[in-house]
Amino acid sequence: MNCESPLPHAASPIPATASEWAGGEPRLVLPLHAPGMRIGLFGGTFDPPHAAHRGACLLAMKRLGLDRVWWLVTPGNPLKDTSRLAPLPERVAAARALAHHPRIDVTGIEARLGTHYSYETVAYLVRRCPQVRFVWIMGADNLRSFHRWQRWRGIASLVPMAIVDRLGPSLYATAGVAGQALAWARIPEAAAKTLPERTPPAWIYLHGLKSPLSSTALRAARALPNKRLRAG
Repeated sequence: MNCESPLPHAASPIPATASEWAGGEPRLVLPLHAPGMRIGLFGGTFDPPHAAHRGACLLAMKRLGLDRVWWLVTPGNPLKDTSRLAPLPERVAAARALAHHPRIDVTGIEARLGTHYSYETVAYLVRRCPQVRFVWIMGADNLRSFHRWQRWRGIASLVPMAIVDRLGPSLYATAGVAGQALAWARIPEAAAKTLPERTPPAWIYLHGLKSPLSSTALRAARALPNKRLRAG
């Protein structure tokens, strides 16, 4: 079942295919979902996508009993310099090639929606598909800076959240502003399967991945050869 809906008036839609137009109005087609499904939402620039992205989602899928995970490839990140980001279609294609899993859907719907912040995207999805059990998935490094996100408390009030362990950030992530503010809503890891059915705020910390991979570090490494060429 795919959910189709008119784009919000504020959106600046990118060109659509003929099948995505009805009565002269662009329509947004969401990835596969159905009432009662447990679906993880995993957002990022994915520039580049890497094995830890896939590993985090497979871990969450297994531990939380998720039916599917949507990778939300964002046009940009308000908290980072995105001037050198690869074009969105290239990042979506790269993410799909790396994900390569029948239950992971890669989508660039935020560009179609015209949303700039994760809160706006999550609010739209919850409003549009109220019977789907969405769960927000993010790495422990993002929990540490979560209090800097636009309406971060709003995200926590809309959907349950799963925080996936990372090498390094796990030592201090839960001691950050957001981790402390939401400490009362944290559930035991042993109750992971119950998270998608819980009323938010509710979140869990999933241990087991411990990957050091980072898109930021990989972008920096990718830029080094160009800097050396210019220096030479």
